[in-house]
Amino acid sequence: MADIDTSPVSVTAPNAVTGSETIPTRALAVRVWRLWLLPQLPRVLFAGLLMVMVAGLTGLYPVLIQHAIDMMDEGNLQYIYIVPPLVVAVVGGKSAALYFQTLVTSSVVYRVVQSMQTAMFERLLTADLARLNKEATGRYLSRFTNDVNVVREAITRVLTNAIRDLLTLVFLIGTMIYLDWLLSLIVLVIYPVAAVPIAALGKRMRRVSANAQSYLGDMTALLNESLSGARMVKTYGLEDYERGRAGSFFEGVYGWSMKLVRGRSLVDPTMEVLGGVAVAGVLAYGIWRVSSGEGTVGDLMGFLSALLIAAAPARAIGTLHVVFQEGMAAVQRVFELVDEEPEIREREGAGTLNLEKGHVRFADVGFEYEPGAPALSAFSLDVAAGSTVALVGPSGAGKSTVINLIPRLYDATSGAVTIDGQDVKDVTLASLRRQMAIVSQDVTLFNDTVRANIAFGKLDATDAEIRAAATAAAADEFITAMPEGYETVVGDRGLKLSGGQRQRIALARAILRDAPILLLDEATSALDAESERKVQDALETLRHGRTTIVIAHRLATVREADMICVMDQGRVVELGSHDDLVAADGLYARLCKMQYFSEDKAEAAQ
Repeated sequence: MADIDTSPVSVTAPNAVTGSETIPTRALAVRVWRLWLLPQLPRVLFAGLLMVMVAGLTGLYPVLIQHAIDMMDEGNLQYIYIVPPLVVAVVGGKSAALYFQTLVTSSVVYRVVQSMQTAMFERLLTADLARLNKEATGRYLSRFTNDVNVVREAITRVLTNAIRDLLTLVFLIGTMIYLDWLLSLIVLVIYPVAAVPIAALGKRMRRVSANAQSYLGDMTALLNESLSGARMVKTYGLEDYERGRAGSFFEGVYGWSMKLVRGRSLVDPTMEVLGGVAVAGVLAYGIWRVSSGEGTVGDLMGFLSALLIAAAPARAIGTLHVVFQEGMAAVQRVFELVDEEPEIREREGAGTLNLEKGHVRFADVGFEYEPGAPALSAFSLDVAAGSTVALVGPSGAGKSTVINLIPRLYDATSGAVTIDGQDVKDVTLASLRRQMAIVSQDVTLFNDTVRANIAFGKLDATDAEIRAAATAAAADEFITAMPEGYETVVGDRGLKLSGGQRQRIALARAILRDAPILLLDEATSALDAESERKVQDALETLRHGRTTIVIAHRLATVREADMICVMDQGRVVELGSHDDLVAADGLYARLCKMQYFSEDKAEAAQ
């Protein structure tokens, strides 16, 4: 057999975000305020009050310096000793206000983050299965982590810089005007010059940030795939392949991150140069005024102190626009998810499913996962109440699609699916799905205890009911043999259990649900012969009086079905009992012969 090429590969990852149209910054900011900040208004106002205190006390600091120097210069030492305690009081008051302002602001920001994450999670919970399958899990996770962190930083900076630092600047400018209004004109002319290049840089950084966040989503998806598929990667020796794939994404993330750094790094030097020019101008003009007797040393020192203190909040406000635009790019990605309406939703005036018998009917149903590629075509089938119907056929015949249409995981593109004569599209999703239990070959277990995973079938179940369901699913024996029994944590996706054990827990969950409609999609595919026999006995009891639709590739497991529906290319090609279909010598008979031949060959090989 030819060796597998595991040399590093070059992965072409997206270098630009395409698709969604850029939403105006104002519209995004207003929506964030209305949805998530307005409910926090009392805290925002309290934080604003504390910021006013911080700004006001900061503005007092240069005034105290000016008075102290003037008193010394004039030889007026009577009250000079009051100045140091006043400085300590001002600094102490500012520090206390700053501490509480940080706490309150952080509380507001993290509440906003919590609200954003809740809104995204609730949207994903109600999203269509097709929508969830369309995008890699890692890209969803990236919105909850990377995007939200960018938004958190942006909101923190806005609440802090746009209010506290802006107020601080206002108070300091007032102090400078109080000390020397002519010197203030020099500052007020120079600093606004920085607004033009910084505004242009902010727009560019929004585009760069959007691309960076998209790239981080792709990288998160890659890491999730690689770690989830660790068994396959190691078995097939694909470490170098995955290393090459990941390396390309890491390099891409580095590239976009450096673009962000280069953009942000331009702001501080720009503000620093302008600040230096302002200080030089103030020094030159101030020294001339002092030497000519038109000003005092105290005025100049107080003014310089105010100007130097103002440098930090001025730089912070300079970077604010850039950070804000980066945050708006992440906010837009969040809203794109939150705003996406599911296609499968309840019609206005949908009623409760009135289940009388459990008669399921498919009437000329058509379905397409992708336009032009029908998975079902004119599919019609009657499943009598309380009967068991088995769906068999080659892979890709549409068997799982039939099952997915009953609880409306997907919606038929034509025809109708009815239960007791009620179209499933005309009833509420809750009342529809409450009447059925499903067990598939892809078992879903959460990283919780065995007890909790079984109890998902009935959240208020007693311990006795859980134990009885596990016993019926041939699971109680292996569960009680584990060190912690029913309190054993099954691990991520149930990886601490074998495939057969996971499937038996899923069966116990379905048994506990005790629903009148039972959907089994290869429910015993991972069981050994002995466990399968036990589960089949349990399912025989469970199926009694219930409408059951079962998919199984092992044809021996469907022989006792009331009716067997043979499917091919999305259509019903044969319908009848096992004996009748074998006698007809059609597709079902050929499938039986092929399977029996394979089983006989396997037994002979042993």
